[in-house]
Amino acid sequence: MFKKGSTSAAQRDPELLVGLDLGTSKVAVVVAERESRTGEAQIIGIGHSPSQGIRKGLIVNLDQAIRSVKQAVADAQNMVGLELDEATVAFSGSDVLSVRSKGMVSLGRSPRPVMQLDVERVIEAAQTEVAVPANQSVLHTIPVEYSLDGHGGIDDPLGMTGMRLEIDLQSVIVPTAALQNVLNCVEKAGLEVTGLVIKPLASALGSLSPEEAMAGAVAVDVGGGTTGVAVFSEGRPRRLSIIPVGGDHLTNDVACVLRIPLSKAEEIKREISLFGDPEAQDETIDFEIRGRNYSCPVRDVADIVKCRIEELYGVLVKSEVAEAGLPMLPAGLVLTGGVAKTNDLDGFVSEVLDMPARAAFPLDSGRMPPGRNGFEYACAAGIIRYMLERERNPFRYMEPSLDQIKRQGPTLRGGDERPKQVPKKPAGPSGLEQMLDTLKKSFRELF
Repeated sequence: MFKKGSTSAAQRDPELLVGLDLGTSKVAVVVAERESRTGEAQIIGIGHSPSQGIRKGLIVNLDQAIRSVKQAVADAQNMVGLELDEATVAFSGSDVLSVRSKGMVSLGRSPRPVMQLDVERVIEAAQTEVAVPANQSVLHTIPVEYSLDGHGGIDDPLGMTGMRLEIDLQSVIVPTAALQNVLNCVEKAGLEVTGLVIKPLASALGSLSPEEAMAGAVAVDVGGGTTGVAVFSEGRPRRLSIIPVGGDHLTNDVACVLRIPLSKAEEIKREISLFGDPEAQDETIDFEIRGRNYSCPVRDVADIVKCRIEELYGVLVKSEVAEAGLPMLPAGLVLTGGVAKTNDLDGFVSEVLDMPARAAFPLDSGRMPPGRNGFEYACAAGIIRYMLERERNPFRYMEPSLDQIKRQGPTLRGGDERPKQVPKKPAGPSGLEQMLDTLKKSFRELF
């Protein structure tokens, strides 16, 4: 996971966990050291660099993106004093699908305990119901809920006794080309990719408290080019999605309406408050561009930003939440990402959606380096939590084989790869393959 510099061979090497957050505005590298006694991880350093070659979460210039990753890695290495050589990568993008499917297997004619093989079988049964579009891949396979003999709400069925095991499964599907570009970028930057995670999931794990995840909440991470939405209930993600609208759109709106450069629009956007004192709203913002003085009312800038935020949360985020199909979300919205720094954003969003909302620092912010523990680092911190969750329970968040993604050509079907823990056949088999699969299952049930 890392290479030591000039240290004694007898000195025990610390065990590190490394995460890489590929964002539109910044690239961040988080390094955590695992505590041998408790197994927990302590973040010891975060490196970052401005993001180049990435637009709306997608890599559009490979060379520039590689340089950004190298700079962030170098910054992290300087902070922790170790040379890093592998990481789990969080990335965003577009055309992300969150598909739910169900599966069922028999445990026999008499009740018996559920074994790991049974869990693999029921996951396989649910996966065969997922139609993966051409040129796309299943990135995450996430069990939402198990049922045993018709009784639902089971988090982990292993060891429990019954005759019929069922599962509600969520599959997160992304373009295969996007996965391959991420792998190429990170590996050419000198890091081995040990895992992939979609950014809305990492951000939610980094910002949602266990109580909020159990009660029902929506984690909304508004970054520079995209907005990640993760709907949680009973501690499990019920829907993960990405909206191709982010903070850059707010900046662009201000720049277009006021006819000023983007850099100046970004400065002005950071100064305004969505709900301020009425008298303060009537004040003006004075600024200079190329030697000329300008001014504009604070209220005008606030109205520009409000219009875009109202569209983002009141229409786009609201639509994604509705797709999750949950009647109630008592914990409301948890806002993170760079845009969460907007003054009074939580109050305005709460008013727009008529739901409680709070701006959330990373759960581990108190143990993160000062100046690198703000809203925009929730995803980076969440990558470490994601890695720990997968180690504790391999069936919690299942990933495809990275080698298979690398080999997969752009014309192959995304269903050809399956989670590492449960080897599978291609999604969408031929009629003969379906018949053979049915026969195999029948023999397994008999014996």
